[in-house]
Amino acid sequence: MGRRPQLTGRAAVLAVVVCAIAMSLAYPVREYIAQRRSITELTEQRAELLAKIKELDERRGQLQDPAYIKRQARERLFYCEPGQKCYVVMDDTPAQGEDAAPQKPVAVKPPWYQTLWESVEAADTGKGRKAGGG
Repeated sequence: MGRRPQLTGRAAVLAVVVCAIAMSLAYPVREYIAQRRSITELTEQRAELLAKIKELDERRGQLQDPAYIKRQARERLFYCEPGQKCYVVMDDTPAQGEDAAPQKPVAVKPPWYQTLWESVEAADTGKGRKAGGG
């Protein structure tokens, strides 16, 4: 019959040392990975901020250009140069010819304050009635 190998003292000490080394390396490796992830996130954030800075610098350059400001004033605020004829189209639907069918009038919703006032007046007219409903 063969002898079964038994755990010797040296093997036990070696196992304890290997476990101690593994445990002592686990925390620094975890911290290293977390710091690498943090560095990657910060690098991405930096790239986004640099792109935003570039965009804002371009916008500042546009706002310092008098031609750009005039164009924006004409387009957005409908400003007109002195001596220039400007037109503003209020309705973007095409003009109707004689043969075109008339459009149905669109029901306009009254403003909120008118609806509120009408409800107050309606409640006021019901004030003289008795609570019994009769």
